[in-house]
Amino acid sequence: MNKPLMAKATAVWLVDNTTLSFKQIADFCGMHELEVQGIADGDVAAGVKGFDPVASNQLDAGEIEKGQKNPLYRLKLKHNPAAEGEEKRRGPRYTPLSKRQDRPNAILWLVKFHPELADAQIAKLVGTTKPTIASIRERTHWNIQNMQPIDPVALGLCRQSELDAAVQKAAKKKAAEGGAMTDDERRKLLSTETSLAMSDEPRLPSSIAGLENFSLSKDEDKPQAEDLDADSFFNLPEADDDEDEDN
Repeated sequence: MNKPLMAKATAVWLVDNTTLSFKQIADFCGMHELEVQGIADGDVAAGVKGFDPVASNQLDAGEIEKGQKNPLYRLKLKHNPAAEGEEKRRGPRYTPLSKRQDRPNAILWLVKFHPELADAQIAKLVGTTKPTIASIRERTHWNIQNMQPIDPVALGLCRQSELDAAVQKAAKKKAAEGGAMTDDERRKLLSTETSLAMSDEPRLPSSIAGLENFSLSKDEDKPQAEDLDADSFFNLPEADDDEDEDN
């Protein structure tokens, strides 16, 4: 079912200017009945200006009259080309005001426990922007000292199925690109006993292993000469007789 343009503002107008039931307005605007009741109570859409669907040629006045006479009547939306694809509009996920303060904690959790996720995936999961994600990754966010990583599923910002699908997609993309695994990722693929037995010290490449104790001479192309005997410095050759006669 296509929704009218500015559905929430249209619902505000219908609540203020008609006697239609909450169910009728909710069905016409593609909203939940309790949300329409919240509009009537002033808890939802506070400050939103009503949008007249009759003046915008989205609804006939006769449809409103029929609906007011029969609470079971469903209002019929006029065909409006501008309203086509309204539900398929792409963009960041809408996050209620009451949960927006929890988004940084959810982003921190995703960055910490799922670093393979791209910024675009995180933005889609919790409804945020790439600059915010970058500031949390680089720990330059203004409130980074007071933030704690919290699972976005527990906060109600996304579903577990959505998170799992995003993680699997990121893992497949990394595998397809042939990305090199870090030491931590490589440890995850090993058994617990093998991982704990591994040394944390960096190892030399196999091509130069065993050569760390090999030293070169000052010429750097010949090995150092064998250690000379101390007596060899004192057993100097005798001077020639000719040199003694001259003296």
